Amino acid sequence: MTEIPGSGAGRGARVPAAPAGAAVHWIGTGLSTGSGLAILAESAPRVVLWGRTEEKARACAERLGVAGQVEPRAYTPRALAEALTPGDVAVSMLPAGEHGAVLAAALGGGAHFACSSYVSAEIESAAAVAAERGLAVVTETGLDPGIDHLYAHLLVDRARRAVGDGPAVARFTSYCGGVPAEPNEFRYRFSWAPRGVLTALASPARFVDEGRERTVARPWEAVRTWRIGAEDFEAYPNRDSLGFVARYGFPGDWRLDGFVRGTLRLDGWSTAWKDVFAVVSEGDPDRIAALADELAARYPTGPGDLDRVVLSVGLEVRGEDGRAWSGSYLLDTVGDAAQSAMARCVSVPLALGVVDVLAGRVPAGLSHGGSEPPEVEERIERLRSQGIETVFSTQASPAGAR
Repeated sequence: MTEIPGSGAGRGARVPAAPAGAAVHWIGTGLSTGSGLAILAESAPRVVLWGRTEEKARACAERLGVAGQVEPRAYTPRALAEALTPGDVAVSMLPAGEHGAVLAAALGGGAHFACSSYVSAEIESAAAVAAERGLAVVTETGLDPGIDHLYAHLLVDRARRAVGDGPAVARFTSYCGGVPAEPNEFRYRFSWAPRGVLTALASPARFVDEGRERTVARPWEAVRTWRIGAEDFEAYPNRDSLGFVARYGFPGDWRLDGFVRGTLRLDGWSTAWKDVFAVVSEGDPDRIAALADELAARYPTGPGDLDRVVLSVGLEVRGEDGRAWSGSYLLDTVGDAAQSAMARCVSVPLALGVVDVLAGRVPAGLSHGGSEPPEVEERIERLRSQGIETVFSTQASPAGAR
Protein backbone atom coordinates (compact mmCIF):
# COMPACT_ATOMS: atom_id res chain seq x y z
CA MET A 1 0.00 0.00 0.00
CA THR A 2 1.27 3.49 -0.81
CA GLU A 3 0.89 6.34 1.60
CA ILE A 4 -0.73 9.56 0.49
CA PRO A 5 1.20 12.75 1.36
CA GLY A 6 -0.14 14.74 4.24
CA SER A 7 -1.12 11.85 6.44
CA GLY A 8 0.54 13.19 9.57
CA ALA A 9 3.72 12.90 11.62
CA GLY A 10 3.39 9.11 11.78
CA ARG A 11 4.07 9.01 8.04
CA GLY A 12 6.13 6.05 6.86
CA ALA A 13 5.79 3.83 9.93
CA ARG A 14 3.86 0.66 9.23
CA VAL A 15 1.10 -0.53 11.47
CA PRO A 16 1.84 -3.60 13.62
CA ALA A 17 0.45 -6.96 12.61
CA ALA A 18 -2.98 -7.62 14.08
CA PRO A 19 -3.02 -9.12 17.57
CA ALA A 20 -4.38 -12.62 18.12
CA GLY A 21 -8.15 -12.54 18.11
CA ALA A 22 -8.41 -9.25 16.20
CA ALA A 23 -11.69 -8.90 14.32
CA VAL A 24 -12.63 -7.51 10.95
CA HIS A 25 -15.94 -5.67 11.20
CA TRP A 26 -17.56 -5.63 7.74
CA ILE A 27 -20.34 -3.05 7.89
CA GLY A 28 -22.94 -3.28 5.14
CA THR A 29 -24.63 -6.08 3.22
CA GLY A 30 -25.62 -4.21 0.06
CA LEU A 31 -24.93 -4.69 -3.63
CA SER A 32 -21.14 -4.31 -3.36
CA THR A 33 -20.61 -6.96 -0.69
CA GLY A 34 -19.29 -10.10 -2.38
CA SER A 35 -16.64 -12.80 -2.18
CA GLY A 36 -14.16 -10.45 -0.53
CA LEU A 37 -16.02 -11.40 2.62
CA ALA A 38 -15.11 -15.06 2.06
CA ILE A 39 -11.44 -14.09 1.68
CA LEU A 40 -11.54 -12.46 5.09
CA ALA A 41 -13.49 -15.34 6.64
CA GLU A 42 -10.57 -17.58 5.67
CA SER A 43 -7.72 -15.25 6.64
CA ALA A 44 -8.88 -13.11 9.58
CA PRO A 45 -9.09 -14.37 13.17
CA ARG A 46 -12.72 -13.20 13.38
CA VAL A 47 -15.19 -11.54 11.02
CA VAL A 48 -18.26 -9.70 12.25
CA LEU A 49 -20.84 -8.89 9.57
CA TRP A 50 -23.01 -5.92 10.39
CA GLY A 51 -26.33 -5.38 8.56
CA ARG A 52 -29.21 -3.00 9.05
CA THR A 53 -30.72 -5.92 10.94
CA GLU A 54 -29.19 -9.15 12.18
CA GLU A 55 -31.50 -11.02 9.81
CA LYS A 56 -30.11 -9.15 6.81
CA ALA A 57 -26.57 -9.90 7.93
CA ARG A 58 -27.39 -13.58 8.35
CA ALA A 59 -29.06 -13.73 4.91
CA CYS A 60 -26.03 -12.09 3.30
CA ALA A 61 -23.69 -14.60 4.95
CA GLU A 62 -25.81 -17.48 3.68
CA ARG A 63 -25.92 -16.03 0.17
CA LEU A 64 -22.13 -15.77 0.06
CA GLY A 65 -21.54 -19.19 1.58
CA VAL A 66 -19.91 -17.95 4.79
CA ALA A 67 -22.68 -18.74 7.27
CA GLY A 68 -21.05 -20.07 10.41
CA GLN A 69 -17.76 -18.34 9.52
CA VAL A 70 -18.92 -14.80 10.30
CA GLU A 71 -20.89 -13.33 13.20
CA PRO A 72 -24.07 -11.53 12.05
CA ARG A 73 -25.11 -8.43 13.98
CA ALA A 74 -27.45 -5.45 13.68
CA TYR A 75 -25.52 -2.26 12.98
CA THR A 76 -25.76 0.97 14.89
CA PRO A 77 -22.83 3.35 15.40
CA ARG A 78 -23.06 2.78 19.15
CA ALA A 79 -23.11 -1.02 18.85
CA LEU A 80 -20.07 -0.92 16.59
CA ALA A 81 -18.18 1.42 18.91
CA GLU A 82 -18.81 -0.90 21.84
CA ALA A 83 -17.61 -3.94 19.87
CA LEU A 84 -14.35 -2.53 18.49
CA THR A 85 -11.07 -3.38 20.22
CA PRO A 86 -7.48 -2.23 19.51
CA GLY A 87 -6.08 -3.81 16.34
CA ASP A 88 -9.50 -4.53 14.80
CA VAL A 89 -10.36 -3.31 11.28
CA ALA A 90 -13.65 -1.54 10.54
CA VAL A 91 -14.63 -1.90 6.86
CA SER A 92 -17.38 0.49 5.79
CA MET A 93 -19.54 -0.64 2.89
CA LEU A 94 -22.13 1.98 3.78
CA PRO A 95 -22.98 5.04 1.63
CA ALA A 96 -20.15 7.57 1.57
CA GLY A 97 -21.99 9.95 3.88
CA GLU A 98 -21.95 7.33 6.64
CA HIS A 99 -18.22 6.58 6.57
CA GLY A 100 -17.54 9.34 9.09
CA ALA A 101 -19.43 7.61 11.89
CA VAL A 102 -17.61 4.33 11.26
CA LEU A 103 -14.22 6.06 11.12
CA ALA A 104 -14.94 7.94 14.36
CA ALA A 105 -15.83 4.67 16.06
CA ALA A 106 -12.64 3.08 14.75
CA LEU A 107 -10.44 5.87 16.07
CA GLY A 108 -12.19 5.72 19.42
CA GLY A 109 -11.61 1.99 19.69
CA GLY A 110 -8.01 1.95 18.44
CA ALA A 111 -9.06 0.18 15.24
CA HIS A 112 -8.03 0.59 11.61
CA PHE A 113 -10.47 1.72 8.92
CA ALA A 114 -11.02 0.71 5.29
CA CYS A 115 -13.49 1.58 2.54
CA SER A 116 -13.59 1.54 -1.25
CA SER A 117 -14.76 5.17 -1.60
CA TYR A 118 -12.90 8.29 -2.65
CA VAL A 119 -11.05 10.26 0.00
CA SER A 120 -13.26 12.99 1.46
CA ALA A 121 -12.15 16.01 3.48
CA GLU A 122 -13.61 14.34 6.56
CA ILE A 123 -11.64 11.13 6.00
CA GLU A 124 -8.44 13.04 5.22
CA SER A 125 -8.72 15.02 8.44
CA ALA A 126 -9.40 11.92 10.54
CA ALA A 127 -6.53 10.09 8.85
CA ALA A 128 -4.07 12.62 10.27
CA VAL A 129 -5.28 11.64 13.74
CA ALA A 130 -5.03 7.98 12.81
CA ALA A 131 -1.42 8.44 11.72
CA GLU A 132 -0.52 9.89 15.12
CA ARG A 133 -2.08 6.83 16.77
CA GLY A 134 -0.39 4.31 14.49
CA LEU A 135 -3.65 3.35 12.76
CA ALA A 136 -4.29 2.78 9.06
CA VAL A 137 -7.01 4.46 6.99
CA VAL A 138 -7.28 2.61 3.68
CA THR A 139 -9.40 4.16 0.92
CA GLU A 140 -9.94 3.93 -2.85
CA THR A 141 -9.21 0.21 -2.86
CA GLY A 142 -12.16 -1.20 -4.76
CA LEU A 143 -12.91 -1.22 -8.48
CA ASP A 144 -13.24 2.45 -9.40
CA PRO A 145 -11.57 3.92 -7.48
CA GLY A 146 -9.11 1.10 -6.91
CA ILE A 147 -8.20 -1.27 -9.73
CA ASP A 148 -8.28 1.66 -12.16
CA HIS A 149 -5.49 3.33 -10.15
CA LEU A 150 -3.35 0.20 -10.43
CA TYR A 151 -3.67 0.16 -14.21
CA ALA A 152 -2.90 3.88 -14.47
CA HIS A 153 0.30 3.63 -12.42
CA LEU A 154 1.62 0.77 -14.57
CA LEU A 155 0.76 2.54 -17.84
CA VAL A 156 2.57 5.71 -16.80
CA ASP A 157 5.61 3.73 -15.64
CA ARG A 158 5.83 1.81 -18.93
CA ALA A 159 5.34 4.93 -21.02
CA ARG A 160 8.09 6.77 -19.14
CA ARG A 161 10.49 3.91 -19.73
CA ALA A 162 9.60 3.81 -23.45
CA VAL A 163 9.43 7.55 -24.23
CA GLY A 164 11.21 9.24 -21.33
CA ASP A 165 10.24 12.20 -19.17
CA GLY A 166 11.08 14.84 -21.80
CA PRO A 167 8.64 16.89 -23.86
CA ALA A 168 5.79 14.76 -25.14
CA VAL A 169 2.07 14.79 -25.79
CA ALA A 170 -0.04 12.41 -23.71
CA ARG A 171 -3.63 11.25 -23.81
CA PHE A 172 -5.10 9.29 -20.89
CA THR A 173 -8.55 7.74 -20.55
CA SER A 174 -10.05 5.67 -17.76
CA TYR A 175 -13.65 4.54 -18.09
CA CYS A 176 -15.50 2.09 -15.87
CA GLY A 177 -19.08 0.91 -15.81
CA GLY A 178 -21.45 -1.67 -14.46
CA VAL A 179 -23.93 -2.66 -17.17
CA PRO A 180 -26.42 -5.48 -17.77
CA ALA A 181 -24.84 -8.58 -19.28
CA GLU A 182 -27.91 -8.82 -21.52
CA PRO A 183 -28.90 -5.33 -22.72
CA ASN A 184 -32.37 -4.14 -21.67
CA GLU A 185 -34.53 -1.21 -22.77
CA PHE A 186 -33.25 0.91 -19.86
CA ARG A 187 -29.66 0.18 -20.96
CA TYR A 188 -28.67 -0.20 -17.32
CA ARG A 189 -28.77 -2.52 -14.33
CA PHE A 190 -28.46 -1.08 -10.82
CA SER A 191 -25.32 -2.54 -9.28
CA TRP A 192 -25.17 -0.05 -6.41
CA ALA A 193 -27.64 2.18 -4.57
CA PRO A 194 -30.04 3.77 -7.11
CA ARG A 195 -30.09 7.06 -5.23
CA GLY A 196 -26.30 7.21 -5.37
CA VAL A 197 -26.35 6.58 -9.12
CA LEU A 198 -28.69 9.51 -9.73
CA THR A 199 -26.97 11.83 -7.27
CA ALA A 200 -23.61 11.21 -8.98
CA LEU A 201 -25.11 12.54 -12.22
CA ALA A 202 -25.67 15.91 -10.54
CA SER A 203 -21.96 16.42 -9.82
CA PRO A 204 -19.90 18.56 -12.23
CA ALA A 205 -16.94 17.03 -14.05
CA ARG A 206 -13.52 18.54 -14.82
CA PHE A 207 -11.22 17.03 -17.43
CA VAL A 208 -8.91 17.76 -20.39
CA ASP A 209 -10.11 17.34 -23.97
CA GLU A 210 -8.15 18.28 -27.12
CA GLY A 211 -5.56 20.05 -25.00
CA ARG A 212 -8.10 22.23 -23.22
CA GLU A 213 -9.34 22.03 -19.67
CA ARG A 214 -13.11 21.67 -19.54
CA THR A 215 -15.77 21.65 -16.83
CA VAL A 216 -19.32 20.46 -17.43
CA ALA A 217 -22.09 20.95 -14.88
CA ARG A 218 -24.00 17.93 -16.15
CA PRO A 219 -21.73 15.00 -17.11
CA TRP A 220 -24.25 13.52 -19.56
CA GLU A 221 -23.82 16.62 -21.73
CA ALA A 222 -20.30 15.38 -22.53
CA VAL A 223 -21.27 11.83 -23.58
CA ARG A 224 -19.19 10.39 -26.39
CA THR A 225 -19.08 7.09 -28.23
CA TRP A 226 -16.28 4.86 -26.94
CA ARG A 227 -15.25 1.73 -28.81
CA ILE A 228 -13.75 -1.27 -27.01
CA GLY A 229 -12.87 -4.06 -29.39
CA ALA A 230 -15.83 -4.41 -31.74
CA GLU A 231 -18.35 -2.92 -29.30
CA ASP A 232 -19.56 0.66 -28.96
CA PHE A 233 -20.30 2.13 -25.54
CA GLU A 234 -21.20 5.59 -24.29
CA ALA A 235 -18.73 7.32 -21.98
CA TYR A 236 -18.86 10.51 -19.95
CA PRO A 237 -16.50 12.24 -17.48
CA ASN A 238 -17.12 12.37 -13.76
CA ARG A 239 -15.71 14.20 -10.76
CA ASP A 240 -12.40 16.09 -11.02
CA SER A 241 -10.05 14.09 -13.22
CA LEU A 242 -7.18 16.59 -13.00
CA GLY A 243 -6.40 15.83 -9.37
CA PHE A 244 -4.99 12.50 -10.55
CA VAL A 245 -2.40 13.80 -13.02
CA ALA A 246 0.28 14.27 -10.36
CA ARG A 247 -0.88 11.28 -8.37
CA TYR A 248 -0.32 8.98 -11.34
CA GLY A 249 3.19 10.35 -11.81
CA PHE A 250 2.83 12.17 -15.12
CA PRO A 251 6.11 14.00 -15.87
CA GLY A 252 5.88 17.77 -15.88
CA ASP A 253 7.09 18.01 -19.49
CA TRP A 254 4.26 15.88 -20.83
CA ARG A 255 1.57 18.09 -22.34
CA LEU A 256 -1.91 16.73 -21.88
CA ASP A 257 -3.95 16.42 -25.06
CA GLY A 258 -6.54 14.51 -23.06
CA PHE A 259 -7.03 13.34 -19.49
CA VAL A 260 -10.34 11.96 -18.31
CA ARG A 261 -11.65 9.54 -15.73
CA GLY A 262 -15.25 8.67 -16.31
CA THR A 263 -18.15 6.27 -16.57
CA LEU A 264 -19.03 3.70 -19.22
CA ARG A 265 -22.58 2.88 -20.27
CA LEU A 266 -24.20 0.76 -22.96
CA ASP A 267 -24.76 2.34 -26.35
CA GLY A 268 -28.16 4.05 -26.31
CA TRP A 269 -28.06 4.88 -22.59
CA SER A 270 -28.28 8.66 -23.02
CA THR A 271 -31.47 8.29 -25.07
CA ALA A 272 -33.06 5.84 -22.62
CA TRP A 273 -32.28 8.13 -19.69
CA LYS A 274 -33.56 11.46 -21.04
CA ASP A 275 -36.43 11.60 -18.55
CA VAL A 276 -34.02 10.81 -15.71
CA PHE A 277 -31.74 13.68 -16.75
CA ALA A 278 -34.70 16.08 -16.67
CA VAL A 279 -35.42 15.24 -13.03
CA VAL A 280 -31.76 15.36 -11.98
CA SER A 281 -31.44 18.78 -13.65
CA GLU A 282 -34.17 20.16 -11.40
CA GLY A 283 -31.98 19.44 -8.38
CA ASP A 284 -34.83 18.55 -6.00
CA PRO A 285 -33.37 15.95 -3.58
CA ASP A 286 -36.79 14.58 -2.65
CA ARG A 287 -37.81 14.18 -6.28
CA ILE A 288 -34.50 12.50 -7.11
CA ALA A 289 -34.90 10.10 -4.16
CA ALA A 290 -38.46 9.28 -5.26
CA LEU A 291 -37.34 8.65 -8.82
CA ALA A 292 -34.54 6.39 -7.58
CA ASP A 293 -37.08 4.27 -5.70
CA GLU A 294 -39.40 4.26 -8.72
CA LEU A 295 -36.64 3.11 -11.10
CA ALA A 296 -35.48 0.40 -8.70
CA ALA A 297 -39.04 -0.96 -8.63
CA ARG A 298 -39.55 -0.59 -12.37
CA TYR A 299 -36.28 -2.30 -13.29
CA PRO A 300 -35.75 -4.96 -10.61
CA THR A 301 -32.93 -7.44 -10.83
CA GLY A 302 -34.25 -10.98 -11.10
CA PRO A 303 -32.39 -14.21 -10.29
CA GLY A 304 -31.39 -14.70 -13.93
CA ASP A 305 -30.27 -11.11 -14.54
CA LEU A 306 -26.50 -10.98 -14.59
CA ASP A 307 -24.37 -7.87 -14.58
CA ARG A 308 -21.18 -7.04 -16.42
CA VAL A 309 -18.26 -4.86 -15.32
CA VAL A 310 -16.08 -3.19 -17.95
CA LEU A 311 -12.99 -1.17 -16.98
CA SER A 312 -10.87 0.28 -19.80
CA VAL A 313 -7.75 2.34 -19.00
CA GLY A 314 -5.44 3.57 -21.76
CA LEU A 315 -2.48 5.88 -22.31
CA GLU A 316 -0.90 7.20 -25.51
CA VAL A 317 2.36 9.21 -25.42
CA ARG A 318 4.38 10.66 -28.31
CA GLY A 319 7.71 12.39 -27.67
CA GLU A 320 9.18 15.23 -29.70
CA ASP A 321 11.83 12.84 -31.06
CA GLY A 322 9.15 10.65 -32.58
CA ARG A 323 9.25 7.93 -29.97
CA ALA A 324 5.73 6.81 -29.21
CA TRP A 325 4.11 4.31 -26.89
CA SER A 326 0.55 3.29 -26.21
CA GLY A 327 -0.88 0.75 -23.84
CA SER A 328 -4.20 -0.26 -22.36
CA TYR A 329 -5.66 -2.47 -19.66
CA LEU A 330 -9.06 -4.06 -19.94
CA LEU A 331 -11.15 -5.80 -17.31
CA ASP A 332 -14.37 -7.27 -18.72
CA THR A 333 -16.22 -9.74 -16.51
CA VAL A 334 -19.76 -11.04 -15.97
CA GLY A 335 -21.40 -11.96 -12.68
CA ASP A 336 -22.85 -15.35 -11.85
CA ALA A 337 -25.61 -16.83 -9.73
CA ALA A 338 -23.48 -16.59 -6.59
CA GLN A 339 -22.57 -12.90 -6.84
CA SER A 340 -22.58 -9.95 -9.19
CA ALA A 341 -19.49 -8.91 -11.10
CA MET A 342 -19.66 -5.53 -9.32
CA ALA A 343 -19.69 -7.15 -5.87
CA ARG A 344 -16.68 -9.29 -6.77
CA CYS A 345 -14.69 -6.44 -8.32
CA VAL A 346 -15.32 -4.08 -5.38
CA SER A 347 -15.13 -6.45 -2.43
CA VAL A 348 -12.13 -8.57 -3.45
CA PRO A 349 -9.54 -5.77 -3.80
CA LEU A 350 -10.87 -4.18 -0.63
CA ALA A 351 -10.55 -7.48 1.24
CA LEU A 352 -6.98 -7.90 -0.01
CA GLY A 353 -6.22 -4.43 1.34
CA VAL A 354 -7.62 -5.46 4.72
CA VAL A 355 -5.48 -8.60 4.66
CA ASP A 356 -2.46 -6.31 4.22
CA VAL A 357 -3.56 -4.26 7.23
CA LEU A 358 -3.85 -7.41 9.35
CA ALA A 359 -0.37 -8.49 8.22
CA GLY A 360 1.21 -5.13 9.09
CA ARG A 361 2.07 -4.25 5.47
CA VAL A 362 0.32 -0.88 5.49
CA PRO A 363 1.64 2.51 6.67
CA ALA A 364 -0.12 4.41 9.42
CA GLY A 365 -2.38 7.17 8.19
CA LEU A 366 -4.03 7.56 4.81
CA SER A 367 -3.13 5.02 2.11
CA HIS A 368 -4.48 3.37 -1.00
CA GLY A 369 -3.79 0.35 -3.17
CA GLY A 370 -0.22 0.89 -4.31
CA SER A 371 1.69 2.91 -6.91
CA GLU A 372 5.16 1.35 -7.26
CA PRO A 373 5.24 -1.12 -10.19
CA PRO A 374 6.37 -4.24 -8.29
CA GLU A 375 3.71 -3.67 -5.64
CA VAL A 376 1.04 -2.96 -8.26
CA GLU A 377 1.91 -6.00 -10.37
CA GLU A 378 1.82 -8.20 -7.29
CA ARG A 379 -1.63 -6.86 -6.41
CA ILE A 380 -2.93 -7.46 -9.95
CA GLU A 381 -1.66 -11.03 -9.73
CA ARG A 382 -3.48 -11.48 -6.42
CA LEU A 383 -6.65 -10.21 -8.08
CA ARG A 384 -6.14 -12.66 -10.94
CA SER A 385 -5.88 -15.51 -8.46
CA GLN A 386 -9.36 -14.49 -7.25
CA GLY A 387 -10.86 -14.56 -10.74
CA ILE A 388 -10.45 -10.90 -11.68
CA GLU A 389 -8.62 -11.12 -15.01
CA THR A 390 -6.71 -8.34 -16.75
CA VAL A 391 -5.89 -8.02 -20.47
CA PHE A 392 -2.94 -5.78 -21.40
CA SER A 393 -2.07 -4.62 -24.91
CA THR A 394 0.67 -2.28 -26.13
CA GLN A 395 2.31 -0.72 -29.18
CA ALA A 396 5.56 1.26 -29.49
CA SER A 397 7.44 3.23 -32.17
CA PRO A 398 11.21 3.99 -32.11
CA ALA A 399 12.82 7.43 -32.14
CA GLY A 400 12.55 9.13 -35.52
CA ALA A 401 9.31 7.40 -36.42
CA ARG A 402 6.43 9.63 -37.52
